[in-house]
Amino acid sequence: MKFLFDLLPVILFFGVYKFAGADEASAHAFASQWLGDGIMPSQAPILLATAVAILATFGQIAWVWLRHRKVDRMLWVSLIIIVLFGGATLVFHNPTFIKWKPTALYWLFAAVLALSALVFGKNLIRKMLEAQIQLPGPVWERLNLAWAAFFVLMGVLNIYVAYSFSEETWVNFKLFGGMGLMLAFVLGQGFYLSRHLEEDPQQ
Repeated sequence: MKFLFDLLPVILFFGVYKFAGADEASAHAFASQWLGDGIMPSQAPILLATAVAILATFGQIAWVWLRHRKVDRMLWVSLIIIVLFGGATLVFHNPTFIKWKPTALYWLFAAVLALSALVFGKNLIRKMLEAQIQLPGPVWERLNLAWAAFFVLMGVLNIYVAYSFSEETWVNFKLFGGMGLMLAFVLGQGFYLSRHLEEDPQQ
């Protein structure tokens, strides 16, 4: 359930984009009413999807706060980035900004993981997972590096798809491609880590 909750803004973004794209004329009229004049019919689906994703992220923050009186930092970071990039998309009626949003988030994650390890000597992946699994020190280092590299590559791939294919293809990739690659990466890591857990069960 938490996985779906975390993905809620992306799922709603996808759903609204597809729904609005199915009736571009109505979507254009609605977008012009709520987001201002000067919107082209072809822009309406992604602008409406962006607005809903921003509102969904605010909704996530409110729900988590009401339930736990505490909001995870990652949610705050996601909110800031989508407000900045999504807000720019809505103000300038330019989807380029929202297309860069996943890359900005991926690269921020990569930078935090890398700089925490190199500058401050803190392995954030180990900090998050060591309560569940025990691994040798070098394996934790490789794991942290692997996640940083994965986020860098995901950021590059997002921009490649955004600029090399149609907007609809990018929207599909944003949900299914990103989720699929993340799942494949996690499964691959699981196989890699299982060898070390079997070899060094007490470390």
